[in-house]
Amino acid sequence: MNSYNTFGAINTLFIFISLLGVLSQLRTIWRRKQCAATEHNAAELLSLNQFSVSFLAYFSFFVYGYSLEPFNHYIVWPRLIASILVGLILFEIWRDRQSKASMTCLAIAVIIFILGSAGLSIGNSYSDESRLLSTTLIVVVTLLIGQGYYHQIMLIIRSGKTGAIDLRMSQFILMMDISTIAFALSMGLNDGWPLLTLAIVSGITKLIIMFLFRWVKISSTAELRRMENVA
Repeated sequence: MNSYNTFGAINTLFIFISLLGVLSQLRTIWRRKQCAATEHNAAELLSLNQFSVSFLAYFSFFVYGYSLEPFNHYIVWPRLIASILVGLILFEIWRDRQSKASMTCLAIAVIIFILGSAGLSIGNSYSDESRLLSTTLIVVVTLLIGQGYYHQIMLIIRSGKTGAIDLRMSQFILMMDISTIAFALSMGLNDGWPLLTLAIVSGITKLIIMFLFRWVKISSTAELRRMENVA
């Protein structure tokens, strides 16, 4: 087995592990909905910005994977499942907040999902166009994911708490990001650079969020901000 297949298989394994993290975030929301104290803010502090960009990141790689020649099963199917799970989180955020912004993000995600899934059936006919489109989207998404996670990070810092944010999701996705970097390098920079760039940006943001889970427990500044928000 060559390095491409080896790291592809490892990356697929870690992507499925990361899906457990996304599922854990969903279950956190569902648990909070069943608790009287948190049922009306089940999605507290979850950044609509960040999860919308996460959906675009997963789905853009789904499109990128089926645009490659040969068809890259290692990229396509795990990202499709991830897109569906993150889409469910967007749905739960909308149900919790009932805001125009959450409705707009959910509607856009549904439209993109339908169009991208339809493109899977004609991907072989328009592979060059699909690859150019998905590569461009990945570059844009890489910038947006940095901005989106910055927004999530600042929500934690300003409030001094992590709210409904699930630590395991960041831990599992970081594991995926590390394996994705290795897989992207095995593909060669010509094909793998979009995957490599996004994985590096995503990994850095997960490390920061994981640090902030520790920060909110030990920092007097975090404690003061929590008291200010209650007041």
